[in-house]
Order: sequence, then structure tokens, then C-alpha cells
Amino acid sequence: MNELPGKTVPATAPTGIEPYRVMVVDDSAVIRGLLTRSLEGDPEVKVVASVANGQMAINTLQRQTIDVIVLDIEMPVLDGLSALPHLLNVDPHVKIVMASTLTAKNADISLRALKAGAADYIPKPSSTRELTSADDFKRELTEKVKALGMAARKADPRKGQAAATPATPGASPMPRPTPVGNVAPTTSFTLATPIRPKPEPGPVTLRPLPDFRPDILAIGSSTGGPQALFEVLSHLKDVKQPILITQHMPATFTTILAEHITRQCGVQCAEAKEGEVIVGGRAYVAPGDFHMLVVQKNGQNCLTLTKDPPENFCRPAVDPMLRSIVRAYGKRVLVTILTGMGHDGQRGSEVVVQAGGAVLGQDEPSSVVWGMPGAVANAGLCSAVLPLKEIGPYIRKIALRQAA
Repeated sequence: MNELPGKTVPATAPTGIEPYRVMVVDDSAVIRGLLTRSLEGDPEVKVVASVANGQMAINTLQRQTIDVIVLDIEMPVLDGLSALPHLLNVDPHVKIVMASTLTAKNADISLRALKAGAADYIPKPSSTRELTSADDFKRELTEKVKALGMAARKADPRKGQAAATPATPGASPMPRPTPVGNVAPTTSFTLATPIRPKPEPGPVTLRPLPDFRPDILAIGSSTGGPQALFEVLSHLKDVKQPILITQHMPATFTTILAEHITRQCGVQCAEAKEGEVIVGGRAYVAPGDFHMLVVQKNGQNCLTLTKDPPENFCRPAVDPMLRSIVRAYGKRVLVTILTGMGHDGQRGSEVVVQAGGAVLGQDEPSSVVWGMPGAVANAGLCSAVLPLKEIGPYIRKIALRQAA
């Protein structure tokens, strides 16, 4: 039976939002139980199905309206990566979070899953005992599910209607979205729990774009970030400036991300190393669990990695990277904030703008979650707020300007 017994969930959560409907897919009944209890500790989340493999997940999704699926990678019968395209074919608007232990193999599989349409990834603690006591993991999982649940209902308002309407025996189910052959992929990783999934709405006021050619490009991203990075960087293979990237991601994943950027985008990219001199035409990714900063040594701009406390619940975080870039490069800085939960990057972007630099933001329709770019846009820090596919060409045009 797929419907789970448990405590009664209020018809309306305290925020006025109907609880997000979640399916947990894992071959371990113990893990499914722990994930369910973790999620249902929040009144805005209800686990409505718990199944043991990908085929069961497909069968369940054909019968029920689900907002978010937490999908294990390694399972018998049908594994998570194989099940993913079938799930998205049944419901193109469902948001899928890949969940597995943190290994290089699983990191590579997760990036492949993101390219295939998964919305996010979360590393599971390596043992049941760790999972039971991992409060940070539980908070991160819950925040991701809520943010992605919100995005799923925005994409398909019928999901919210289904959640608000209790099932009646013998009644016709809520009409399912029309399956499609090719689903536009959405992707992401987030290392830690954001403060909020979405900024407060408000009018967006654009700033004039400074008339300069930047000396350095900086990019911050989180939920939905990897696929957004691939799209943007594919247009920057011939720029001469260095590119510094902070993507909220755990260790191991950042190594794999840099390798994928090099292969897919034609931009030479690697994880940052302590003390290395920054070279033009190369991209540097902040390693998981380290802030990446720019420092000046012997007249050269170099990278340093720190274990300073997390900022915005994140390490690596965008804000410290941006502050350090301004100290080293001054005003000739072009920052791009891509899709992601929370508001990491807003305070650092304030420093950039105050110094005379420029900030670009991804627009809401093309973002998986319009948290980080929405924060800088609503704060009036952006010189442009653009659809994802327009960002790379826009950056390239500015980067290749004649020096002012």
C-alpha cells in the first residue's frame, strides 16, 4: 500500500499553503521511514507515498498527484537514473530530488540525472545512525522539498487544487499533466539550508550598466545551478577574463562539476587550489565545504580557501567570494547570480555595486527557484535581469568590449 499512515496533517498549513505532497523512493524501508518522519516534522509537508524502487514510483505517479519525489539512485528492479525520464514523462512538472550517499560515482550519476531533468540533489548520510542524528540533513531536505514544491505548483496550479481537495472514494482523479517526449531539464545542488526559498516580491528597478570591460567575471548559483552554468559558460570559451564560480555543492561534487564544465563548455575549469595564481581565460570552482576568496600576494591575485563559518547557511558561499574580489580587483567586476534558494550573493553584490561594478540576474521564469537572483533583483542591484539563454551572450558582449 502506498498511502502512509501517520499523524493527521492539518487541511491548511499555518502559512495557508496546502501541505506539499511528497513521494519517497528508496529500497530500504528503514531509510524510507526516517525520511518520512523527517519531512512530516514540518506541517507544510505530507509524504503520501513510500515505495521501494523506480518502477513502483512510476506506477504510483500515474495514480496520484505528487509535488516532489525524493528518489534514491541505487535500487533493484529500476534504479533512480533509469526511472527519472519515465517519471518526468508521466508528469513533466513534478520536481525530483536525487538522494544518495556521497561518492564520486554517485556524484557523476547525479550530474547526469540533473541533465536528464532532476531538480536537485541531496547527499544522504552514509549510515542509518548518522541519518537518525543528522539535523542539518533533515533541515536541508525539508527546505528543498518546500521550495521545489512551491515551484511545482506554480508550474502546474492543479497540483495545489489536488492537495486542497481530499480524495473521495470512487471519484475521478485530478487530471494529470499531458506527458511529453522531451522534458526541458532543470537542475541543481545546494550544500546547506537556505534562509528562505524565495525573496519577498517587489518591483525590480534596474541600474545603469557601467561602461567598462570587466577584469574578472564571478558567478553564484545554487538550486538549478549546474545546468544553468553549462548554458552560460558555453558562450564564454573565448573570453580573456578569469571566471570564479561558487555553486552550493558538497565536496566531491565540485570536482565532478568542474570536469563536466571543461568537457561540455570548452572552458578550462578546475576546483580552486590553495595559493594558485588566477589566470585569465580559466574558470575556478569553489571546492565543497570551503569558501573561495581572492587575495593579493607579491603583486598577483591568488586564490585562498578557508573554513570560515558558513554564511547564509552555506559553505562555499557567494558573499565572501564577492567581497574578496572587490578588494582585489576594485570596480571592474561583473557578477551574475543564477537560480538558487535563499539570498546568498545579495550582500556581496551590494559591495560590488558600491565599488562601481555590475550585477546581472537570471529572470524568474527560467529559474528553478527564484531566490538568489530574485533577492538581488528586488534589491535594485541588477543592471539586467535576463532569461537563462540570454545571459551567456550578454556576458560575452560585455567581456569582449574594448577597454574603457
